[in-house]
Amino acid sequence: MNFWKQISQRWKYFTGTLFYLGFAPHAFLYSLKRDRIEQQFPPPQSDEAFDNPGKLIRAEKSSRGAYFYFEQAELEVYFLTPDLVRLAWRPGIPPVPYAIARHQWPEVETNLDEAEDSYSVSSDTLKVIVGIDGNVKFCDAAGQIVREEMPPQRKAEGWIHQALLRKEENIYGLGERAFPLNLRNPKDGRLEVKYRMWNYDAAGMYSVGSDPMYLCIPVYWGMHQQGSYLIFYENSYEATFTLGDMATADFEGGSLRYYVTCGTPAQLLERYTELTGRAPLPPRWALGYHQSHWGYRTEEAVRAEARSFEEHNLPLSAIHLDIDVQVGFRAFTIDPDRFPKLPSFTKELLQQDVRFIAIMNPGIKYSRHSNLFLEGQLLEAFCRLPNGKLATGPVWPGWCVFPDFTNPVVRQWWSRQYEYLLDVGVAGFWHDMNEPAAFILWGDRSLPKPTQHYMEGRGGDHREAHNLYGLLQAKAGYESLSHHRPHQRPFIVSRAGWAGLQRYAWTWTGDIECSWEAMRITVSTVVGLGLSGIPYSGPDTGGFQGNPSAELYTRWFQMSSFLTFFRTHSSNNVSHRAPWSYGEPYLSIMRQFLQLRYRLMPYFYTLAWEASRKGYPPVRPVFWSDSEDSRLWDVDDAFLLGNSLLVCPIFEAEARSRNVLLPKGHWYNFWDDALLEGSQQVNLEAPLEQIPLLVKAGTILPMEEAKQLILHLYPPVQGNSIGWMYGDAGDGYAESRFDVFRIVLFEEGLDLTWEQQGDFTFPYQSVKVHLHGYESQQAWIDGEEVTVEGNSLECGTFEKIYFRRLS
Repeated sequence: MNFWKQISQRWKYFTGTLFYLGFAPHAFLYSLKRDRIEQQFPPPQSDEAFDNPGKLIRAEKSSRGAYFYFEQAELEVYFLTPDLVRLAWRPGIPPVPYAIARHQWPEVETNLDEAEDSYSVSSDTLKVIVGIDGNVKFCDAAGQIVREEMPPQRKAEGWIHQALLRKEENIYGLGERAFPLNLRNPKDGRLEVKYRMWNYDAAGMYSVGSDPMYLCIPVYWGMHQQGSYLIFYENSYEATFTLGDMATADFEGGSLRYYVTCGTPAQLLERYTELTGRAPLPPRWALGYHQSHWGYRTEEAVRAEARSFEEHNLPLSAIHLDIDVQVGFRAFTIDPDRFPKLPSFTKELLQQDVRFIAIMNPGIKYSRHSNLFLEGQLLEAFCRLPNGKLATGPVWPGWCVFPDFTNPVVRQWWSRQYEYLLDVGVAGFWHDMNEPAAFILWGDRSLPKPTQHYMEGRGGDHREAHNLYGLLQAKAGYESLSHHRPHQRPFIVSRAGWAGLQRYAWTWTGDIECSWEAMRITVSTVVGLGLSGIPYSGPDTGGFQGNPSAELYTRWFQMSSFLTFFRTHSSNNVSHRAPWSYGEPYLSIMRQFLQLRYRLMPYFYTLAWEASRKGYPPVRPVFWSDSEDSRLWDVDDAFLLGNSLLVCPIFEAEARSRNVLLPKGHWYNFWDDALLEGSQQVNLEAPLEQIPLLVKAGTILPMEEAKQLILHLYPPVQGNSIGWMYGDAGDGYAESRFDVFRIVLFEEGLDLTWEQQGDFTFPYQSVKVHLHGYESQQAWIDGEEVTVEGNSLECGTFEKIYFRRLS
């Protein structure tokens, strides 16, 4: 779609909404006011600018690295682990370490060596070479240069940092982006592309190529023939990242403190999430299906929706309630006239295994009739301008004030507000409009940049705090749920955030338009978030704005069935959307995929456990399993779910087949067990009722149905394989178990062994083992002979099953 046409459509939608709701005058006045404030209080100036650090004067070894003193700057190289190093250039105000989860690290032995025109600081894994002019190179254990940086430039307050990019180098990450997975290749002919680092409300609808987005994170991967690396800038100021022949990070303020690590994709994510934190294990129900719509309004409407899922034999785990259930769109309210018996209603839903999720916006109505406003005033909890006046802006309740979440006292006060909704049975919260966003008619859709923030006591303004706002609101919410329900795992989904958000919340991809192109870009967005440390995300299935055709919604639903956050949501000005909305055959197709999602729950839950332990996102790029094959680096129309499932959605109307580039190894077709050789492109059928879904050879795929565990065995072509399954009560922090399965392949048959670990009681009444692509009629369970029927057998727990191959 033409760029200006996109802008026109978004402008018409947003301004139309404002006029319809009566907010247009507020938005006009606020836009004038914001501009006046920013002119009245310009950013402070500094005389510390320089084009380069000057010549290196001396270098000094430290306990974990070295200090380098240049004519106009200083550089500290500090090894946290042998393969993770922090570099800090001075001058500049150090950041408040909101992103950092780990502050204590084991000792690292390093060496400082001098050469003719450089020094090198090295561990046994990573070498950092610092040139006499301030250029920096990073070498891996084999001595290969994996990243080369130019001397940094100091602006009045910020920094410009550049690194050379190789011709074939791909760049991934930067948080949430509506671009192809490889951010260096926008696929529109541009030689370079810019990305803004400023969390931004898309105002009701965005399209492919919109920038910036709601959740920006200054972390990216570089992948080229000599290896791969990750760099994270610990700087929350607005920035522009330009990718062309060079990667340029241009920060408006703050310090130049950043972290670099090298390794395989798995090693990069493991190290980055060790630094910024890993997502805690979610409640098991959260991995199920969530239904939402802006427009439920009443208890009876929600009850009818839950009843319809039950009547159509569609599993459902949660219903999300939008702002239309609140009193005047006010935070922490649910209208008692329209939800007159909320405690008993949430219990009624829970008896159907459905959770009630409430929306929460940070803007507090500026009114002396609001107890929340009065409490915050007494506590001095709200953001203020440099002249001491409250920072106000129009949002859904009208003119609002905004809590300063950079103050721990304010976060504690905010945490207490969740408690009464938790007491009436609300299971989790949905944080919206927390970039923070304000209604405007032009300019930036947030608070004035001179707005003051506490920043844990050292002070700062909105230029630094803006990108942190959603992260710190999520932190306050998470701590509230943890404290008030200590035996249940918190569930929060947040629209905005920053590095480290994964410690507190999931996210969704916001107000995406309804189109085939928007559905396709969702894969890149979700995978890119995963590579930025956020493992739980997903779209508004079908698109937030617009009415998808039956085929588009069905194809989108099929794809979403394999994403971690599986939710349908839509605007209040479009048709209501649910799996039964389009009748047959679409309802049956979506039922099949929804039921498959729930049968796969042991696999999803095991991937969630892995994310909590290692930081690996369940939804992964195809190159994750074969990063040496450069053909896979640009694949963004398919994704891996864990290491075992290759998901290949359909992104075109009336398409009934598609090409798939397979990673190395062998892959079984999930639908017919056909075995395909990897490292080649194949064409696979995709009738409306299916999408191409492949299972890696060697997989032991755990599934469940009723109270039965079903182990689907996809034997390796040769050799052995291993699989595992994590289990517990599905919530809380009590006993758990870990089941390890191994396949040992022989010429005449195969062994399946099972090792059980942990204190949690095996939760299934029976076990079924099903062979795929391997025929057997005779087996021995712990030495006792049994008959295999239909390539499967039912049993209880066991230590070893031997299957004799059918000759």
